[in-house]
Amino acid sequence: MRKYVEKRDGGYSVAGKRFSLDSIVAGFHGGESPETIQQHFPVLTLEEVYGAIMFYLANQDRVDQSIREGAEEIVRLVPHLRERKPEAYARLMQEEHARDGRGIKQPAASSR
Repeated sequence: MRKYVEKRDGGYSVAGKRFSLDSIVAGFHGGESPETIQQHFPVLTLEEVYGAIMFYLANQDRVDQSIREGAEEIVRLVPHLRERKPEAYARLMQEEHARDGRGIKQPAASSR
């Protein structure tokens, strides 16, 4: 069986590509079909999208935890980003709100 997902740099990526599994999971949670997800990301084949979704469903708790940890890292870095690059911070917050709408739990904001 072909390997569709690999662990890399603390997160999950489509095997052999520099493409995060997070984007596929977000589309999947948003109700998009694998075909629609593939249309959004033409660098991926339909087989890779289905394989990534299959991996996600088989490892949902681990992948969701990894996504939460990545979001927590963003929360730790965001105060600096907010001050240095307000436009980038605004885009990041838009994506976070979009993820909330797709059913991916986000970490609570740090009280630092």
